[in-house]
Amino acid sequence: MYDIIIVGAGPAGLTAALYARRANKKVLLLEAKSYGGQIINANLIENYPGVPKISGFEYATNLYNQVKELGAEFKLETVLRITKEKKVITKNGEYQGRSIILATGAENRKLNIDKEQEFIGKGVSYCATCDGNFYKNKVVAVVGGGNTALEDALYLSSIANKVYLIHRRDTFRGEDKSLEELKKKTNVEFILNSNVVKLIGNEKLTGIEVKDNQENIQEITIDGLFIAVGQEPKNLLFSDLITLDNKGYIVSEDGVHTNVEGIYVAGDTRVKQLRQLTTAVSDGAISATTAIKEM
Repeated sequence: MYDIIIVGAGPAGLTAALYARRANKKVLLLEAKSYGGQIINANLIENYPGVPKISGFEYATNLYNQVKELGAEFKLETVLRITKEKKVITKNGEYQGRSIILATGAENRKLNIDKEQEFIGKGVSYCATCDGNFYKNKVVAVVGGGNTALEDALYLSSIANKVYLIHRRDTFRGEDKSLEELKKKTNVEFILNSNVVKLIGNEKLTGIEVKDNQENIQEITIDGLFIAVGQEPKNLLFSDLITLDNKGYIVSEDGVHTNVEGIYVAGDTRVKQLRQLTTAVSDGAISATTAIKEM
C-alpha cells in the first residue's frame, strides 16, 4: 500500500513526489517512458525564477535525483487504467494507493497528414534540440506559432543554412523577444497564413507542399521538418472515470481535485490558462500537500 501513487514523472509529478517524501509519505512514481516529460527536450530554460539559464535535461535530471535521494520509488511502467478505489493497473501489475495524483502531461500534436508517421526519424522531428545537429548546414522548416516553434527556429538558425518558419496565421502566440530575435536572422524566412499539406519523398523527406489562405500551393525543398504545433493530453485511458473537457484535458474546478475523491491532478494534463514549467511545479506542490492534508 502506497500513500500516494503519482502517474507521470514530468516536473509536476516529480515535484509532487518531492513534497510527499518530505512529508515522509510512501510514494510510487509510475512513468511510461523517461523522467522529465517534455521539458527534458528544452535546449535552454531562461524563464524559471532564480535560475537564469539551465538546459531542460539538466533541470529534469537534478529534480529526478533529488526525488530519488529522498526515497521515492520509481518504476517505468505503462498505466492501463485506474479505479475509484485508488488502484492503478499497469502492464506489469497493479498497485494500491490511498490517493492518486495524475500528472500525465501532454504529447506532441501531429499534423495528421500522409507520410508523417512514416518519415519520423527520416526527416520529420518533434524535437529540434534532440535532432537539430543532424541538419547542420542543411535546409529545414519549422511549423508552428507558439514559444516552442520560435525557440526551435532560433536554435536551428545557428545550425542550418536555411530555416523556414511556417505558421497558419500572420501573428504569433510566442514571446515577442524570441520573435524579434528571429526577425534579425538573415537565414530565417517567414511563411505566414499557410499550412503544410503534403510531405514529399520516398524513403526520406525531401520537401513539402505549403498552401496559403488563397489556396496557392508552393513546393519547398527541405532536408528536415520540425513540427511544433502544440500538445495533446494523454487522458483517454481515464475517460471512463475522470471528467475531461472536449480537448481531453482533466477538468478541475480548483486546479487540484478531480471529480473522484482521492484522485488529484497536476501539470499540463489539466485544464489551465498557462502551461509552463513554473505552473507545473506549482501544481505538483499543491496536489501533494492537498492529498496529504486530506489523507
